[in-house]
Amino acid sequence: MHRILNRRQLSPNVTQLDVEAPRIAQIRQPGQFVIVRRAEGAERIPLTIADADPVKGSITLVIQAVGKSTRELVALAPGEAIEDIAGPLGHPTDMIERGHAVCVGGGVGTAVVHPIAQGLSRRGVRVTSIIGGRSREWVIFEAELQRLGEVIVCTDDGSHGRKGFVTDALKDILAAGGVDIVYAVGPVPMMRAVANLTRPLGVHTIVSLNPVMIDGTGMCGGCRVSVGSETRFACVDGPEFDGHQVNFEELIDRLGTYREFEQQAACREEECHLGQPLKPGTQR
Repeated sequence: MHRILNRRQLSPNVTQLDVEAPRIAQIRQPGQFVIVRRAEGAERIPLTIADADPVKGSITLVIQAVGKSTRELVALAPGEAIEDIAGPLGHPTDMIERGHAVCVGGGVGTAVVHPIAQGLSRRGVRVTSIIGGRSREWVIFEAELQRLGEVIVCTDDGSHGRKGFVTDALKDILAAGGVDIVYAVGPVPMMRAVANLTRPLGVHTIVSLNPVMIDGTGMCGGCRVSVGSETRFACVDGPEFDGHQVNFEELIDRLGTYREFEQQAACREEECHLGQPLKPGTQR
């Protein structure tokens, strides 16, 4: 059992949980993730380790509540516990040792960018972070990233930072030159747009992919993605890959595979909460 030490609301649907996991906290590296199971019989959810405190023996998980399982997870209060946390899983981030790195985070992807920026900063790399959200209340991890280098905030409505998309700010930085590598994490269309910007300039770009993942060992095959001419498994070969080689269209198609089932699960939960009977033939 992994006790919840702290719970913090970062944005309207994004929650930070600091969780006891001493062995994971000791050995995790930037880019790695864990698979969480709230309780017996619950869905297995892959989550990036956004931060860790080896002294306290805790890891930080940042969760976007978009479905039944994630809503149940973020509802946990300090003192309650998560039954299973497996990890660290995946390959650590491939980091440069010198130069200028730009870290681009969109929405909850900003939490995934944070450990990458941490690792780069510790190596003495100059870090510029570009982070975005729909409006001010949706921007997360701004203060944490400011401790690691320059931060450029973009919001769709201009309520905080500059108005526009993160790709607009990235375009300006790339035009100035001197960028050695770009790390991008966020919605798939955003990562695809970043890769399209950097490809003609020959700027190496690493993206963190989020395909459907179940076991975290490569056995189920659910997280397969096409990178270049190869089929790769995000849980064991990734989750980070060369953004110029990823087949984003295929990834988008596979991400929609279980959308109908997720909607059905959410509807059943809502019906139960409202005290209404389930539709005939529907199982609880």
